[in-house]
This record gives sequence, structure tokens and C-alpha cells, in this order.
Amino acid sequence: MSEPSEELLSKRRLRAWLRMLGVARRVENHLREFLRVEHATTLPRFDVMAALHASGGPMTMSELSRRLLVSNGNATAVVDRLERDGLARRTPAPDDRRTVHVALTELGHRRFEELAADHEREVNRLLAALGAEDLDALRGVMHRLRPGQGGQG
Repeated sequence: MSEPSEELLSKRRLRAWLRMLGVARRVENHLREFLRVEHATTLPRFDVMAALHASGGPMTMSELSRRLLVSNGNATAVVDRLERDGLARRTPAPDDRRTVHVALTELGHRRFEELAADHEREVNRLLAALGAEDLDALRGVMHRLRPGQGGQG
């Protein structure tokens, strides 16, 4: 059996991309709704808390924005709400008062750990059709996909 033409492979790759995008959007939309209904929070708020929790210490607002791939304005709006709710704290940098560090409070860390546990359970439920072999194969495929490297990972 001969190898498919590059044109046919191109079409199949496009269909694969559209399928991956569709699945990712459906899972993301489900998780948005799950966090809204079950925890009265938002996915951006969860993402900011996750980044701050994982950092192990204060981050500058610029670092936070870069890590989340969002604008400083978007990150600031979420941090404003977290700070208002007692879940995050801003402190000026001692050596440069223009730079602000942000970190979760103890309450913020505890709240995030609760959210993260439920989030993990929900992702596990959503992806329950995938067994160990499926997950290994999917991980292998994803590691070979390196944007900017023409698929040559």
C-alpha cells in the first residue's frame, strides 16, 4: 500500500486539528460551566490562582501575565477581585515601587486546593473513556507537535 499524497495528508491534518480544537473547546466550556455552577467562580480566576499557587512565592504582575498568556489588564482585573475577596495580596517591590508582587493568601491557597481537587475530579470524569494506553499514545502525539518547528519535534 502506498503512502498518501501530501495533499491528502494535509487535508487529514486539517481535520485532525479541527477535531482537537473542537474537543478542547467542549471540555473547556464544560469546565467553565462546572466552576461557575459548582463553585461560583470563573476559569480565568482558577487559572490565576493556579499560577500563583504553583509559583511558590510572589510573582510580578508581568510574570503572571506572561505565564497565563494574557494582557496585564486582564490579569489585573482578576487579581483585583481575588484581592477584594481576601484570596490574594499585592505588595510593592522593595527596590522598585512601580513593580507590584502578587501572591495568594493562606485562604487563597486553601481555596485553590479545594477548587483544584474538584477540577481534577471533573477532568477525570470527562476523560474517563481514555485508558492508560490511550493517554500514553495521546501524550506521545502531543510531544511530537511542536508549533513553530513544522511538526518536527
